[in-house]
Amino acid sequence: MATYIVMLGPPGVGKGTQAKILAERTGLAHISSGDLFRENIKNQTELGQLAQSYMNKGELVPDDVTIAMIRERLSRPDCEAGAILDGFPRTPAQADALKQMLAEFDGDVDHVPFVNADEDVLVTRLSGRWTCRANGHIFHAKFNPPKEPGICDIDGSELYQRDDDKIETVKRRIQVYMDQTSPLINYYRECCKLVEINGAQPIEKVTTALVKALEEE
Repeated sequence: MATYIVMLGPPGVGKGTQAKILAERTGLAHISSGDLFRENIKNQTELGQLAQSYMNKGELVPDDVTIAMIRERLSRPDCEAGAILDGFPRTPAQADALKQMLAEFDGDVDHVPFVNADEDVLVTRLSGRWTCRANGHIFHAKFNPPKEPGICDIDGSELYQRDDDKIETVKRRIQVYMDQTSPLINYYRECCKLVEINGAQPIEKVTTALVKALEEE
Protein backbone atom coordinates (compact mmCIF):
# COMPACT_ATOMS: atom_id res chain seq x y z
CA MET A 1 0.00 0.00 0.00
CA ALA A 2 1.47 3.35 -1.06
CA THR A 3 1.86 6.17 1.49
CA TYR A 4 1.12 9.78 0.58
CA ILE A 5 2.15 12.69 2.81
CA VAL A 6 1.20 16.36 2.27
CA MET A 7 3.61 18.82 3.93
CA LEU A 8 2.20 22.20 5.02
CA GLY A 9 4.01 25.16 6.56
CA PRO A 10 4.60 28.90 6.13
CA PRO A 11 7.72 30.41 4.52
CA GLY A 12 10.80 30.14 6.76
CA VAL A 13 9.56 27.22 8.83
CA GLY A 14 11.85 24.68 7.10
CA LYS A 15 9.12 22.63 5.44
CA GLY A 16 11.20 21.91 2.32
CA THR A 17 14.19 20.83 4.41
CA GLN A 18 12.01 18.49 6.49
CA ALA A 19 10.37 17.06 3.36
CA LYS A 20 13.83 16.15 1.97
CA ILE A 21 14.96 14.59 5.26
CA LEU A 22 11.69 12.65 5.51
CA ALA A 23 12.09 11.44 1.92
CA GLU A 24 15.56 10.09 2.75
CA ARG A 25 14.29 8.43 5.93
CA THR A 26 11.23 6.82 4.36
CA GLY A 27 12.43 6.17 0.80
CA LEU A 28 9.38 8.03 -0.53
CA ALA A 29 9.78 10.40 -3.50
CA HIS A 30 9.88 14.10 -2.59
CA ILE A 31 7.73 16.08 -5.00
CA SER A 32 8.18 19.83 -4.76
CA SER A 33 5.58 21.57 -6.93
CA GLY A 34 8.04 24.43 -7.54
CA ASP A 35 10.76 22.05 -8.76
CA LEU A 36 8.19 20.22 -10.87
CA PHE A 37 7.14 23.45 -12.60
CA ARG A 38 10.77 24.38 -13.26
CA GLU A 39 11.53 20.91 -14.63
CA ASN A 40 8.58 20.96 -17.03
CA ILE A 41 9.33 24.49 -18.23
CA LYS A 42 13.07 23.79 -18.64
CA ASN A 43 12.40 20.59 -20.60
CA GLN A 44 9.72 22.33 -22.66
CA THR A 45 7.21 19.55 -22.06
CA GLU A 46 3.70 20.08 -23.37
CA LEU A 47 2.50 20.89 -19.85
CA GLY A 48 5.54 23.12 -19.25
CA GLN A 49 4.82 25.14 -22.39
CA LEU A 50 1.17 25.43 -21.38
CA ALA A 51 2.12 26.64 -17.87
CA GLN A 52 4.63 29.11 -19.33
CA SER A 53 1.97 30.59 -21.64
CA TYR A 54 -0.14 31.55 -18.60
CA MET A 55 2.86 32.81 -16.64
CA ASN A 56 3.99 34.97 -19.57
CA LYS A 57 0.61 36.70 -19.46
CA GLY A 58 0.95 37.23 -15.71
CA GLU A 59 -1.90 34.80 -15.04
CA LEU A 60 -2.13 31.99 -12.50
CA VAL A 61 -1.57 28.53 -13.94
CA PRO A 62 -5.00 26.77 -13.88
CA ASP A 63 -5.49 23.89 -11.45
CA ASP A 64 -5.98 21.33 -14.23
CA VAL A 65 -2.46 22.04 -15.62
CA THR A 66 -0.85 21.76 -12.16
CA ILE A 67 -2.84 18.60 -11.41
CA ALA A 68 -1.80 17.04 -14.73
CA MET A 69 1.87 17.69 -13.83
CA ILE A 70 1.39 16.06 -10.40
CA ARG A 71 -0.41 13.07 -11.95
CA GLU A 72 2.40 12.52 -14.47
CA ARG A 73 5.00 12.75 -11.68
CA LEU A 74 3.12 10.31 -9.42
CA SER A 75 2.93 7.80 -12.26
CA ARG A 76 6.75 7.45 -12.42
CA PRO A 77 8.37 4.29 -10.98
CA ASP A 78 9.99 6.06 -8.00
CA CYS A 79 6.50 6.89 -6.67
CA GLU A 80 5.28 3.28 -6.49
CA ALA A 81 5.65 3.31 -2.69
CA GLY A 82 4.06 6.76 -2.45
CA ALA A 83 5.32 10.34 -2.20
CA ILE A 84 5.80 13.41 -0.03
CA LEU A 85 4.03 16.38 -1.61
CA ASP A 86 5.53 19.79 -0.89
CA GLY A 87 3.71 22.88 -2.22
CA PHE A 88 0.62 21.05 -3.47
CA PRO A 89 -2.29 21.13 -2.78
CA ARG A 90 -2.77 24.81 -1.86
CA THR A 91 -6.59 24.95 -1.75
CA PRO A 92 -9.47 22.65 -0.74
CA ALA A 93 -10.39 22.34 -4.45
CA GLN A 94 -6.87 21.06 -5.21
CA ALA A 95 -7.11 18.74 -2.19
CA ASP A 96 -10.32 17.26 -3.62
CA ALA A 97 -8.61 16.80 -6.99
CA LEU A 98 -5.64 15.13 -5.27
CA LYS A 99 -7.97 12.74 -3.44
CA GLN A 100 -9.58 11.71 -6.75
CA MET A 101 -6.18 11.37 -8.40
CA LEU A 102 -4.73 9.20 -5.62
CA ALA A 103 -7.78 6.95 -5.83
CA GLU A 104 -6.55 6.10 -9.36
CA PHE A 105 -3.33 4.87 -7.70
CA ASP A 106 -5.36 2.98 -5.06
CA GLY A 107 -4.25 5.43 -2.38
CA ASP A 108 -5.23 8.45 -0.33
CA VAL A 109 -3.51 11.19 1.67
CA ASP A 110 -2.33 9.42 4.83
CA HIS A 111 -0.68 12.21 6.83
CA VAL A 112 -0.65 16.01 6.71
CA PRO A 113 2.10 17.44 8.93
CA PHE A 114 1.62 21.19 9.47
CA VAL A 115 5.00 22.56 10.54
CA ASN A 116 4.36 25.96 12.10
CA ALA A 117 6.07 28.65 14.21
CA ASP A 118 5.23 32.10 15.56
CA GLU A 119 5.54 34.95 13.07
CA ASP A 120 8.49 36.54 14.93
CA VAL A 121 10.50 33.30 14.60
CA LEU A 122 9.77 33.11 10.86
CA VAL A 123 10.58 36.80 10.34
CA THR A 124 13.92 36.42 12.17
CA ARG A 125 14.84 33.42 10.04
CA LEU A 126 13.89 34.95 6.70
CA SER A 127 14.81 38.62 7.15
CA GLY A 128 18.31 37.78 8.43
CA ARG A 129 19.28 36.13 5.15
CA TRP A 130 22.02 37.74 3.02
CA THR A 131 23.10 36.49 -0.39
CA CYS A 132 26.49 36.66 -2.10
CA ARG A 133 26.20 38.71 -5.29
CA ALA A 134 28.75 36.66 -7.25
CA ASN A 135 27.76 33.03 -6.60
CA GLY A 136 24.64 33.09 -4.44
CA HIS A 137 26.24 31.79 -1.21
CA ILE A 138 23.80 32.26 1.68
CA PHE A 139 24.63 33.78 5.06
CA HIS A 140 22.43 34.70 8.01
CA ALA A 141 22.89 37.66 10.33
CA LYS A 142 22.06 35.52 13.38
CA PHE A 143 22.60 31.86 12.52
CA ASN A 144 25.46 31.96 10.00
CA PRO A 145 27.07 35.43 9.97
CA PRO A 146 29.98 36.20 7.62
CA LYS A 147 33.38 36.79 9.26
CA GLU A 148 33.36 40.33 7.86
CA PRO A 149 29.99 42.13 7.67
CA GLY A 150 28.71 42.52 4.10
CA ILE A 151 31.46 40.35 2.58
CA CYS A 152 31.17 36.72 1.44
CA ASP A 153 33.60 34.40 3.32
CA ILE A 154 33.97 32.18 0.25
CA ASP A 155 34.68 34.52 -2.66
CA GLY A 156 34.96 37.99 -1.09
CA SER A 157 32.08 39.47 -3.07
CA GLU A 158 29.41 41.81 -1.71
CA LEU A 159 26.50 40.41 0.28
CA TYR A 160 23.09 41.89 -0.45
CA GLN A 161 19.54 41.33 0.77
CA ARG A 162 17.04 40.12 -1.81
CA ASP A 163 13.77 42.03 -1.94
CA ASP A 164 11.79 38.99 -0.78
CA ASP A 165 14.05 38.69 2.31
CA LYS A 166 13.29 42.22 3.55
CA ILE A 167 11.15 42.44 6.70
CA GLU A 168 8.07 44.09 5.09
CA THR A 169 8.05 41.54 2.25
CA VAL A 170 8.66 38.62 4.61
CA LYS A 171 5.71 39.63 6.82
CA ARG A 172 3.49 39.94 3.76
CA ARG A 173 4.60 36.52 2.42
CA ILE A 174 3.76 34.88 5.76
CA GLN A 175 0.37 36.61 5.95
CA VAL A 176 -0.50 35.68 2.34
CA TYR A 177 0.44 32.05 3.03
CA MET A 178 -1.69 31.84 6.16
CA ASP A 179 -4.66 33.59 4.52
CA GLN A 180 -4.52 31.34 1.45
CA THR A 181 -3.79 28.11 3.31
CA SER A 182 -6.09 28.38 6.34
CA PRO A 183 -9.04 26.80 4.43
CA LEU A 184 -6.74 23.88 3.48
CA ILE A 185 -5.53 23.51 7.07
CA ASN A 186 -9.16 23.37 8.22
CA TYR A 187 -9.98 20.91 5.40
CA TYR A 188 -7.37 18.40 6.60
CA ARG A 189 -8.12 19.07 10.27
CA GLU A 190 -11.77 18.11 9.64
CA CYS A 191 -10.53 14.97 7.86
CA CYS A 192 -8.54 14.15 11.04
CA LYS A 193 -5.33 13.98 8.99
CA LEU A 194 -3.62 17.18 10.20
CA VAL A 195 -0.81 16.85 12.73
CA GLU A 196 0.73 20.07 14.04
CA ILE A 197 4.49 20.18 14.53
CA ASN A 198 6.42 22.91 16.36
CA GLY A 199 8.74 24.29 13.69
CA ALA A 200 10.51 26.70 16.08
CA GLN A 201 12.68 23.83 17.35
CA PRO A 202 16.11 22.94 15.91
CA ILE A 203 15.97 20.95 12.64
CA GLU A 204 16.82 17.60 14.31
CA LYS A 205 14.04 18.00 16.91
CA VAL A 206 11.49 18.91 14.23
CA THR A 207 12.50 15.76 12.30
CA THR A 208 12.16 13.62 15.45
CA ALA A 209 8.70 15.07 16.18
CA LEU A 210 7.64 14.51 12.55
CA VAL A 211 8.78 10.88 12.45
CA LYS A 212 7.13 10.18 15.84
CA ALA A 213 3.83 11.77 14.70
CA LEU A 214 3.78 9.78 11.46
CA GLU A 215 4.48 6.51 13.30
CA GLU A 216 1.70 7.16 15.82
CA GLU A 217 -1.01 7.82 13.23
